[in-house]
Amino acid sequence: MRTRTPSVIALGIAAVLGLAACSGSSSTSAPSTSQGSSSSAAVSGEITVLTNRTDLVKDGTFDGYAKKFAAAYPGVKVTFEAITDYEGEVKIRMNTDKYGDVLLIPNSISVADYPKYFSTLGSLDDLKAKYRFVANAAVDGQVYGIAQNGNAVGYVYNKAVWTQAGITAAPKTPDEFLADLQAIKTKTSAIPLYTNYKDGWPLTKWTDSLATVSCDSDAKNKLAQDTAPWASGKDLGVADTVLFDAVNKKLTEPDPTTTNWETSKTLLGSGKVSAMWLGSWAVTQMQDAAKKAGKSADDIGFRPFPTQVGGTFCSQTSADYLQAVNKNSTNQAAAKAWITWFNDESGFATAQGSIPTLSSGAMPTTLKEFDQLGVKYVELAPAPAGQVGLVDKIDKAAEIGLYSPDYRQKLVDVARGAAPGTLQSVLDDLNKKWAEAQATTTS
Repeated sequence: MRTRTPSVIALGIAAVLGLAACSGSSSTSAPSTSQGSSSSAAVSGEITVLTNRTDLVKDGTFDGYAKKFAAAYPGVKVTFEAITDYEGEVKIRMNTDKYGDVLLIPNSISVADYPKYFSTLGSLDDLKAKYRFVANAAVDGQVYGIAQNGNAVGYVYNKAVWTQAGITAAPKTPDEFLADLQAIKTKTSAIPLYTNYKDGWPLTKWTDSLATVSCDSDAKNKLAQDTAPWASGKDLGVADTVLFDAVNKKLTEPDPTTTNWETSKTLLGSGKVSAMWLGSWAVTQMQDAAKKAGKSADDIGFRPFPTQVGGTFCSQTSADYLQAVNKNSTNQAAAKAWITWFNDESGFATAQGSIPTLSSGAMPTTLKEFDQLGVKYVELAPAPAGQVGLVDKIDKAAEIGLYSPDYRQKLVDVARGAAPGTLQSVLDDLNKKWAEAQATTTS
């Protein structure tokens, strides 16, 4: 699974290496990845790589990558540690210096804090021509994280279910989307929309409505000045209203407290669930689930959020989890070599049907329907000079958690009648908290 963060998400180092931000960390030039070269032979040590991909560790995929890496770097031993509650556990570990040698940066870590925890991978000027998504992982011109792959956002859906409900065209407005979900509920036995409320992290993906609804690459940066981000018509307001309405109209799972991420893949793949709002990384996982359920992988599609600007769908594209090097690692060269090799040589992004981090890489076939619909891809612009991390500071001061599940779990609870309030009261409270925090927070 992915999840971001937010969001979230590229891996590699060209002339200068260093992943993870750290004021006093060393910046070693990237070792060559050519097999048998003298530079790669000089790199040695044992590294632990933390990952959220429990499925790929369990099925041996990552071991396969490690064997190929060993051919280029015979002196390096790689051990993987797969973590189910990745966000929660790794965030706690980062209170110590024991958080692996290579890790995926938790979404809750502000970009401004990257130098506290990670080693630099090189300068933005050197890396931006080769890799996508690095601008948003840079502090003071140094890059601290390189994504393992990139994603567009939208909803994964079961085509067979939507066809059974008589739906052939992608909905262009929230009202059309909700009407389609109602048709699915009426004409099929499938759950129209699955929230994955209990696991929590899938709810954070609704924050990727930033730039998706407005087609504005500065959508997140503008939150620093916007006193009412959840107002009608604005990115977050539109997305959270769609979620609320779907739950309120009973178009989601009957009991959200019992959802399960791994089970949800089988449910969607087999046609028992019709759609989930996620990143494009999820398409291949749902296709695999469909095949395991005896269905066709072709049943799984991916469509953009049901809004348009000037007749055009838009989708935020962003880095998936950023790979970084723990600044406390005693095997900096080996850790950086792994990140470079993984991004440049492993083929991971292609295998996952994701947007490759390498700028030269082609867009994946999982986004074929996006191409047919003429979807515009919008990457969030980096924060202006002097404002890096400002939105995160406001978010923290407001105690909302744009990339945490809590506030949307509350939204769902209100929508299903398990907590007091209305949609408007929830949105008003969010706007109030944001405005108050904004007034007292400076960059």
